[in-house]
Amino acid sequence: MRILLFGANGQLAQDLKVALTEDEVIGLTHGEIDIRDYPAVEAAAKKHQPDCLLNTAAFHRVDECEDQVEPSFAVNAAGVHNLVRVANQCGAVLVHFSTDYVFEGVQRKPRVETDAPNPQSIYALSKLAGELIVRRYAQKYFLIRTCGLYGRAGSGGKGGNFVETMLRLARAGKPIRVVSDQVLTPTNTKDLAEKLAPLLHTNKYGLYHMTNAGECSWCDFAAEIFRLAGLTPDLQPTTSAAFGAKARRPAYSVLDNLAYRNASFADFRPWQEALADYMRTAKP
Repeated sequence: MRILLFGANGQLAQDLKVALTEDEVIGLTHGEIDIRDYPAVEAAAKKHQPDCLLNTAAFHRVDECEDQVEPSFAVNAAGVHNLVRVANQCGAVLVHFSTDYVFEGVQRKPRVETDAPNPQSIYALSKLAGELIVRRYAQKYFLIRTCGLYGRAGSGGKGGNFVETMLRLARAGKPIRVVSDQVLTPTNTKDLAEKLAPLLHTNKYGLYHMTNAGECSWCDFAAEIFRLAGLTPDLQPTTSAAFGAKARRPAYSVLDNLAYRNASFADFRPWQEALADYMRTAKP
């Protein structure tokens, strides 16, 4: 399979390249192609004749989205529409990633694919708009909702990922306050990439939730990071209200991988095992 990978510098994209080594993956960074630029996307598809357009590009700085509404929708919705059009033109399948944030977080049980979204932020609204465009217009697609991503490539990125940020703060001896009233499932991008690869080689198109198994609060996640690292920083729980983030986050956004299991695939391992695997290769 020839795959055109958009957003090729991201942490998920880096693990996808490894998981898809049996395929021909052509990576395009944001600097090379902006998915908002339809002619550029179309030209890339005509040049490479892909069987699959795999999109990891997104405007995902959640709090910034509250003040940058137009850029959020331009990337997360209009840019996705560009990919849909091009995929349809060349008969390719589109793979697009969405987020647990499309749910409002009131229901205290894991959400399945048939549950109705109710986004509570500009970021979540823009991602849901992208979902709706894919589901309405794409002829062949895999739409993947995931949650709490962290990966090895993110450790060196701008701001790092949550795991690396916690380790950096702990080693600096700084007091750490992490919200305990937001429950999620931390998901290792390596696991997501490895689980996605076999699905892409089927025609079982549709919407899938794909995360590691289990749940925890962000504070619990931080505590497990420190336990595995052998660190004992000043970690204290706080609330979303006290933390004061601009964008509203779901209080409970755990996803149930029901459709993935129903497609006869083995479910993901627990988030604790995935984190321990990540930490074994963490930088000292």
